[in-house]
Amino acid sequence: MTVELLKRAVWFLVFVLAQVIVLGRIHLLGVATPLLYVYFVLQFERNYPKWAILLWGFFMGLCVDIFSNTLGVATASLTMIAALQPYYYELFVPRDSVDDLKPSMTNLTPVKYSYYVVPLVLLYCIVFFTLEFFSFFEWWHWLLCVVGSTLITLVFIYTLEVVKSK
Repeated sequence: MTVELLKRAVWFLVFVLAQVIVLGRIHLLGVATPLLYVYFVLQFERNYPKWAILLWGFFMGLCVDIFSNTLGVATASLTMIAALQPYYYELFVPRDSVDDLKPSMTNLTPVKYSYYVVPLVLLYCIVFFTLEFFSFFEWWHWLLCVVGSTLITLVFIYTLEVVKSK
C-alpha cells in the first residue's frame, strides 16, 4: 500500500506541475485550455476508498487553484468529479471483475472507456467554466470554452492511454 501511495503522490505532483507550468498557459484560439489533471481522478481503481478519492481530488484542485489563481474553481469542480467517479465507474465494470480494476482502454473496451471518460470530462468543463464565468451574458464564449477544453482534454487523455498501453 505504501508503494501505491508513493506512486500516486508522484503522479499528483506530475499532473499539478504539468498543468501549472505548461498546460495552464495554453489557450488555443482563446477558448481551449487542456485540463489534463482531471485524468488523475478518473484513474482511481474500483473499490478505492471514496473518502480518499475526495481528498485527492480536493487537494489537487486546491493546488491547481493556488498556482493558477482561479479562486476555488478547480477545487469545486474536481471535488465534484471525485465524488461522482466511484459510482459512475461501477456502471462500466462487470460485477465479477477483480476489486482493484483500474479504468483504462485495455481493461474496458475503447467504447466503454469513452462512455466513462467523455461525460465526466464534459461535466467537469461545464462546472469549471460556469464557476469561472459566473455569468451567462457571454454564453457563446462559455460554450466555446466548454466544448474546446473538453475536446483538447480528451485528446490528451486518449494520447496518454495509447502511450500507457504500449
